[in-house]
Parts: sequence; structure tokens; C-alpha cells
Amino acid sequence: MPRYVIERAIPAIGSAEREALRAAAQKSNSVLAEMKAEHKNIQWEHTYVASDKTFCIYLSDNEALIHEHAQRSGFPATQVTEVRKMIDPVTAEG
Repeated sequence: MPRYVIERAIPAIGSAEREALRAAAQKSNSVLAEMKAEHKNIQWEHTYVASDKTFCIYLSDNEALIHEHAQRSGFPATQVTEVRKMIDPVTAEG
């Protein structure tokens, strides 16, 4: 399944309280469960939180499902980028 990075512009998200982040994660999980029940193949891996943005890593059959999740959950999808390849320190070893 393709992997995507979703950039979300969310002012002051980096200073959000733990409870607010928990509520956001619960909302996302709820929408993902609904979509899964509709046989839509999308999965949230994790999210990096910066000061005014988040960078979410998702697996999804297509970009349209990413946008659908964003619309249904109420979280913006400012930029969606498909990951073509991954490299890490082991890549340097040949």
C-alpha cells in the first residue's frame, strides 16, 4: 500500500495539551474505523507534531482516501505527498 506524508497547518498545535492531542487522535481513529467498515483501505502510522504543523504518516490505497479522511475528521490536509522511496543509515552500506 502506498505511504503518504500529510502536512496539516494547525496553529499552536505544538503547545496543545495532552488531552487535546488525545481527543484529536480519538477522532482520527473513529473516522478510520468508519472508513474501514466501509472497506476503505487507509491506516494511520504516526504523526510528528511541530509548533504550527503536524506531519502525519499514512498508508492508503490512494490519495483520495487521505482527503476523505481529512474532510470527515475535520483535520486539514494542507499538503499530501506520496512517499516514493525510503532511505536510512543502512542504505549507505550498499
